[in-house]
Amino acid sequence: MMASFFKENYHHSEPWRRAVASLPCVLCGRHGETQCAHRNEGKAMGKKLMDDVWTAALCVTCHSDIDQGREMSREERRERMDKAILLTVRELARAGLLEIKR
Repeated sequence: MMASFFKENYHHSEPWRRAVASLPCVLCGRHGETQCAHRNEGKAMGKKLMDDVWTAALCVTCHSDIDQGREMSREERRERMDKAILLTVRELARAGLLEIKR
């Protein structure tokens, strides 16, 4: 459902990915090991077909738990990722890394 909606007109932005990766992990607070983690949907031939805005600032451990974790169901992992994406947008705004153009 979500993947088909987001496949069309996807947008990639290196500055966005760098800003996300500059944050501490939004789930555990770890600094210095943060990755810009994409929602684990919409892949084709090694490319992410998901907009970069659907990313979260996650440390290696939290990213792995969401992508391959056996402690959570697939639905729980997706819910956790969605929460992490929202927390990332909030932290980007709080850090002054988002700008509204008029």
